[in-house]
Amino acid sequence: MSVTDIFSLLGGLALFLHGMQMMSSGLEAAAGNKMKRILERLTSNRFLGVAVGAVITAVIQSSSATTVMVVGFVNSGMMTLQQAVWIIMGANIGTTITGQLIALDVGALAPLFAFAGVALIVFIKKTTWHHYGQIVAGLGILFIGMEMMSSSMMPLRDSEAFISLMTKFANPVLGILAGMIFTAIIQSSSASVGILQALAAGGLIGLDSAVYVLFGQNIGTCITAVLASIGTSRNAKRTTIIHLMFNVIGTVIFTVVCMTLPLVELVESFTPGNAQAQIANMHTLFNIVTTLLLLPFGTGLAALATKILPERESEAQQDGRMRLLYIKPMETAAEYQVGTSAIALHGVREELARMAQMTGQNVKESFQAVLEGTSARLEEVQKREEYIDYLNKEISSFISGRIAYETNADDSARLSAFFKISGNLERIGDHAMNICEYTRHLEEKAISFSRQAREEIEQMQQICMKAMEMLYQMAPADVERLTGISALEQRIDDMTGTYRQNQMERMHQGQCSDEACVLYSEMLTDFERIGDHILNVGQELAAP
Repeated sequence: MSVTDIFSLLGGLALFLHGMQMMSSGLEAAAGNKMKRILERLTSNRFLGVAVGAVITAVIQSSSATTVMVVGFVNSGMMTLQQAVWIIMGANIGTTITGQLIALDVGALAPLFAFAGVALIVFIKKTTWHHYGQIVAGLGILFIGMEMMSSSMMPLRDSEAFISLMTKFANPVLGILAGMIFTAIIQSSSASVGILQALAAGGLIGLDSAVYVLFGQNIGTCITAVLASIGTSRNAKRTTIIHLMFNVIGTVIFTVVCMTLPLVELVESFTPGNAQAQIANMHTLFNIVTTLLLLPFGTGLAALATKILPERESEAQQDGRMRLLYIKPMETAAEYQVGTSAIALHGVREELARMAQMTGQNVKESFQAVLEGTSARLEEVQKREEYIDYLNKEISSFISGRIAYETNADDSARLSAFFKISGNLERIGDHAMNICEYTRHLEEKAISFSRQAREEIEQMQQICMKAMEMLYQMAPADVERLTGISALEQRIDDMTGTYRQNQMERMHQGQCSDEACVLYSEMLTDFERIGDHILNVGQELAAP
């Protein structure tokens, strides 16, 4: 094998993996946050869950990418561990489509796929079609890379040393280890199975040896999910354990069967003389049979994974430090995988919900503190305000870094809306803090409000909390609640004007001190601003 052949092998592998990445990115850009809705609707049923996992994996040609997506969904709380079991099983079936396409010599059409995909990207202006073009072009590039790898390995047929090495894989342990290690290195079972098919097509390895390498490849592909689960929740790690258990159990079963029964000869008889098809059929048989065997025990697999990695007290409960619970900043653009838009949007939405609850609590307690005329609540409100500021800073930073890589127009618009929502919630928190700080002056100067002023303050508190409650319940395109919030905001404006007029009358009648008048006037300004920011949040939330 010459240096040129080695370069061709590496170049082919690079094209194969790049094509896979293009397909993954194209699907992410086309589907984006829709992926979440699809999975929510279909994963409640085990059979539909398996079908979804198979279809997604067949489209992006990578069970690793699908599993990484599932790990992310489980980590963010978008998917339960039980739902993840069915997706993982389906992903193992879907990944076999690559080998079947190679066996059918779809590679001959690879240049046509690549041209068609590029044509969609270059000649059609609609962005959605660009995403579809990326998927089609990626498929073409993937098979062009496969053809390059196959051609580069042809000279190995004349290498006695290499042929001798291949015969050693007839030992089940060596074959499984070889498949595991090679697949773990390149992090793609589809690519490693394709290379195995190329070796078999060149007569360098027979099916009796290739089956053990093939079984090892199924275990080796789990390394990607293992790496993705580092630093994630316990449930996300359990998802990886389930993926690993599925392939290890399948490998044990099929290794024993191949050693005791004529399974290899049976598979060879289906497509005699076609080594690539034989490997593809064995790969498909392995994953379909393993899925059928384990499908009734999916709940048991989840329970076993929980026993292997039991619950423990979360870090969030061990200390009172401020932290994000639902979003984890992506370290590099390379982490942009299928499902990340859905994960990012879900995470930001959940963090904003936390922020909104804290903000609402501060609004309520600040007005209550003024009514009580004491600063006893001030320290607690101040701590919560610091947390609100922290969340605003971290959420805004995450969105700023994320939006640069967001290729789906709808999801990009939603992130922009979330950015504005975070800022408005932070401003509501500031005005609540202002109101609560007035209690210091109330205490220091023994200021008290008139009965009428206190009744007005109670009404301010009630209408603010009513508006905040409507925010908590809002859904995208919720025009009805937005109309309600708009009406409440107008009432706040009207109340502000009325209360200012009432204050002027009390001043003329000598019913309030100078200090009380100043504080009350400032409070009315904060009250009105709170209404403005609540409306701003509602308008962003109600966007379709």
